[in-house]
Amino acid sequence: MIQEISFENNKVKYHFIIIDNGIGMKEDFLPHIFEEFAREKTSTESKVPGVGLGLPIVKSLIDMMNGTIQVESKLNKGTKFTVELSFLTSLQVENVNERNTSTLDFSGKHILLVEDNELNAEIGIELLNTFKVIIDLAKNGEECIKILEKMPEGYYDLILMDIQMPIMDGYEATKIIRSFNNKNAQIPIIAMTANAFEEDRKHALQLGMNEHLAKPVDIEKLKDVLTKYFNHEKREK
Repeated sequence: MIQEISFENNKVKYHFIIIDNGIGMKEDFLPHIFEEFAREKTSTESKVPGVGLGLPIVKSLIDMMNGTIQVESKLNKGTKFTVELSFLTSLQVENVNERNTSTLDFSGKHILLVEDNELNAEIGIELLNTFKVIIDLAKNGEECIKILEKMPEGYYDLILMDIQMPIMDGYEATKIIRSFNNKNAQIPIIAMTANAFEEDRKHALQLGMNEHLAKPVDIEKLKDVLTKYFNHEKREK
């Protein structure tokens, strides 16, 4: 791996180049390398393990960090990845608002992530891990309800709820949760959906959801939501 550091617009820019001399990839496969479950025929023939989610997850995380990733490859010669990421300088970090630097550690908080898409679930877990929370995953609304009924009352501090799911969608699951006759009825529920229109946000709130986050979820907006509900909870206590 080659690493280069430069300064641009008062930021530190890291330039990573990762090169291997492996089996490489055909040129016509490169446009699909960051697609979910995409695997070139040669990798399946050689029985290399994997489901084709690693690079899509990497690409999504780099996009969220406002970075770039590029790939070059030649069959039977190897592959080259180029990654660029920019970060605040130490002086800028010291000047960041205290709210943004003191709310990243939510150790001990329990979050139930309800998401049927495997890639979105992986990305969501990666994002949530940065806040040091404890995460459980439900693959649809029905599974969410069963987990809530199984776990101790009040175990979860917050639910991140996808909307469009098989078996039971997020709207129906929310209505059932709000009808509970126990503490679980008051758990903050955050809608996560690609439908980012104002009417979708209003509909989610009318059904009892507390917030509405558009997909792909922005890490700063997610941080603001967690800070709002978890810090509010501390003040209440």
